[in-house]
Amino acid sequence: VMEFQAEVKESLGPLLFVKICKKHFLQDDAWFCNWISVQGPGAGRDEFRFPCYHWVEGSGILSLPEGTGRTLVEDPQGLFKKHREEELEERRKLYRWGNWKDGLILNVAVANLGDLPPDERFLEDKRFDFEISQFKGGEGGILVQGLLWTEQGQGWISPRGVLIVTMMASLVMKDSLNFLACWNDLDDFKRIVWCDHSELAVKVRDSWKEDAFFGYQFLNGANPMLLRRSSGLPARLVFPSGMEGGLINQESTWINGGTLFEADFSLLDGIKANIILCSQQYLAAPLVMLKLQPDGKLLPMVIQLQLPCMGSPPPPLFLPTDPPMAWLLAKCWVRSSDFQLHELLSHLLRGHLMAEVIAMATMRCLPSIHPIFKLIIPHLRYTLEINVRARNGLVSENGIFDQVVSTGGGGHVELLKRARTSLTYRSFCPPDDLTDRGLLGVKSSYYAQDALRLWEIIYRYVEGIVNLHYKTDKAVKEDLELQTWCQEITEIGLLGAQDQGFPMSLESWSQLCYFVTMCIFTCTGQHSSVHLGQLDWYDWVPNAPCTMRLPPPTTKDVTLEMVMATLPNFHQASLQMSMTWQLGRRQPVSVALGQHEEEYFSGPEPKAVLKKFR
Repeated sequence: VMEFQAEVKESLGPLLFVKICKKHFLQDDAWFCNWISVQGPGAGRDEFRFPCYHWVEGSGILSLPEGTGRTLVEDPQGLFKKHREEELEERRKLYRWGNWKDGLILNVAVANLGDLPPDERFLEDKRFDFEISQFKGGEGGILVQGLLWTEQGQGWISPRGVLIVTMMASLVMKDSLNFLACWNDLDDFKRIVWCDHSELAVKVRDSWKEDAFFGYQFLNGANPMLLRRSSGLPARLVFPSGMEGGLINQESTWINGGTLFEADFSLLDGIKANIILCSQQYLAAPLVMLKLQPDGKLLPMVIQLQLPCMGSPPPPLFLPTDPPMAWLLAKCWVRSSDFQLHELLSHLLRGHLMAEVIAMATMRCLPSIHPIFKLIIPHLRYTLEINVRARNGLVSENGIFDQVVSTGGGGHVELLKRARTSLTYRSFCPPDDLTDRGLLGVKSSYYAQDALRLWEIIYRYVEGIVNLHYKTDKAVKEDLELQTWCQEITEIGLLGAQDQGFPMSLESWSQLCYFVTMCIFTCTGQHSSVHLGQLDWYDWVPNAPCTMRLPPPTTKDVTLEMVMATLPNFHQASLQMSMTWQLGRRQPVSVALGQHEEEYFSGPEPKAVLKKFR
């Protein structure tokens, strides 16, 4: 922090702007400015704070408005009108919509990290940690090239270069040792578990075969987004002759008691499976029926691995009373399918890509002086860079998914396209989503309880800020910037999602609060719920196989050899461990919800609302 004094011959009154520019010495350097504070003379010493949080570069002059949030209606004299218009015009040039793949929701039109606006790039501490972690996880050749380019100017003498070579050598040696060893027993997967274990990861490794633990993961595992209460036995559940009696006879009792649940993976039906190193991989589209016990345990009752096909015998139904290896392999198929839907839909599409739409619309439609911009912007940090990295390394052609995941090789893109119609507004709002899925009141669904509590806390925070700037529904309707922002999300970013319940305009105070809460919850709590547990739940590869090497079984004559031949081989398992370590590790450079250091608002009222939120 630098301080200096300026002589002022007369009172300036309330300050509206400060203007700054960066003088350049020797090179075209940049300066990241957090804020500027101006204190007047005299005993009162009025202070005006001007938030910035931008890179100041080039030779232009940057105008910073005073930090009080102002809507268009709150600027009746038009003192900030020109600034708002010029800022948004410039932003729309920087933040242009793009389309990574036809049929997917839109993204920032950037092919490489270097093309991102400077304010969207990782700061040095985050960038250093992220790039080093890629090699600590040993994520293979594509990411090596990325850091080789970064290091070009320095050569390979730096400590980072030494660390990179060490990590890659470690991965090669690990694969080589496993190649020479036998790989024919489930305990052999322990050889590739090479990160520090959490207590939960140990629990997963020790309990993954248990039916109660299998059911528990649908409630509270890495992907608690698929389970729903059944209103009847699904039509796809075809019983072989003589088998239907027990289940059908008790159906009405279970349904009336609200204890029958299902997890349906039909979205995977017909998705083309990957070919990895000339070897065909396989996918299934399971259906699992589960029963909620009085003690809160959720137990699987029947598993169907494929949809019935007209003209063919019905697919087999696997039961807990089947031979142990047949039942275990059926559950492994379910867990592998859950891995696909979790990473691609719950995590990538509904988390990262949805957050990108919100971030893009916010930057294009809300000027920095707008109170909703100030409210949302701390929760969008680094969204664009992490997504560009994912598109260039994780789901790109020859990326990690192509290398090791059964939906890779194009199937993952088709799955993302199919899932777009499932992006309903209600499904992004826990009070509605949990009602629709019948999980309200399920005491053993800790995800449901925590999601509702966090939603309510965020809603009260949003309500507190909105109440400072919008006193009536009319004030909401008349805010043209706000209406443009809402429409940009629904009609442009989400490709016309009004058919899925997303609003095209915000007509009331309460609707505004609900919509903004959805945006913040999606980018924070909801993403964390499907992101932070990856390493815990996927540390033990058989609990979440990234790919399957044999087709789903058609009989119950299953051996341990068949299970091992179906699960990922040692190289695939090693890559899965590397990927989930990189995705799921605790981030040393992170900000807890509500604990951001940036102060976008000035004045005591919004600070009091934030303090209560914290």
